[in-house]
Order: sequence, then structure tokens, then C-alpha cells
Amino acid sequence: MVLLIRNMESERCKAIVKEELKKLDIRYKYIDLGEVELSSSISVEKLKLFGDALQDSGLELMMSQKTLLIERIKEAVHQFVYFSDDIKNPNFSDFISEKVNYDYNYMSKTFSEVEGLTIEKYFIQQRINRVKELLVYGGLSLSEISYKLLYSSVAHLANQFKKVTGLTPFNFRQNKDNSSRKITHI
Repeated sequence: MVLLIRNMESERCKAIVKEELKKLDIRYKYIDLGEVELSSSISVEKLKLFGDALQDSGLELMMSQKTLLIERIKEAVHQFVYFSDDIKNPNFSDFISEKVNYDYNYMSKTFSEVEGLTIEKYFIQQRINRVKELLVYGGLSLSEISYKLLYSSVAHLANQFKKVTGLTPFNFRQNKDNSSRKITHI
């Protein structure tokens, strides 16, 4: 994620930005005059805190409505993926629309324009990342993971996992187990 910063015109400004990023524990790839590339997405709340901190120093975080919308969509997807146990209505598009308070078709179109992929593909990426975490660290069976992440079936999870990663969940878990053993024996 690239952020544009108005009035960032000197090395002193870059130092201020670095300091504010550090205070908020926001990781970044690079800082240049007028822009910062973050290592990953951050919450809208953290973005606002960062913007407020910059304003106190005479700098201004330039955020478009589209950028804020994208971040809100990503937060909602994250909530759906990581807290699916707490969701009363597991319909993905309804959940996202309700959380972000926008029409799903508008959000989908805007997300695709800005991110270069659909909300659904982003959702699948995040979901598969969560499956990987649970396979490696969760100690759950594939059936339990499937249920936890609201897949319609274990077969659906396995097919989607293989399509995205090129491995079956079993092979992925086995490769991670073998990697761990190799590391501990060295």
C-alpha cells in the first residue's frame, strides 16, 4: 500500500514520518519524499492515527475516498476470515455490505479498479492463508478447518487450496512438518 504525503519536502520530514510509523508499529518498505510504501495493509483506525500524527507536524496524509473504502473492505474480509465463528449471517457479500455500509456491486467494481483483482479473489487468498496457518499451527483436522472457515465441504476446501497453492492440504502440512524437523535437527 502506497501512501502519499503532502508537504514532505526534506530529510527532516522523512525522519518525522519514520518516527510516527515506528510509534504506531507500522512496517514499511520504503520512504521517499512525498510517499511511503507500507509492507501490508493497516486498519482504517491506524491510518487515521497516522494521519493525525502527521498533521501535528505540518504534513498531510492524502487519502482518497476509494483508498479508504478499499481498506474498509479488506478489514471486513479479514473479520470474515478470522472471526467466522462469531458471524450470524455467513453470506459473504451480505456481511461485507453490512460492515462497510455500501452496495456490494459498487464495492466490487471499485475494489477491482484499485487492486486489480476481485473482492472474491482477495477473499480466497486470505482464506487460503488462514487455512495454511491452521494447518501449520492450529492442530485442527481438515474437517474442523473446513467447518471453522465456513466451507461447504472438505472437498471444496481441498480443491480451492490445491488450485491456489498447487498442493493438497495434506501435502502442505506434510512439507511444513518435514521442514520443521529439518530445522530442529540442525
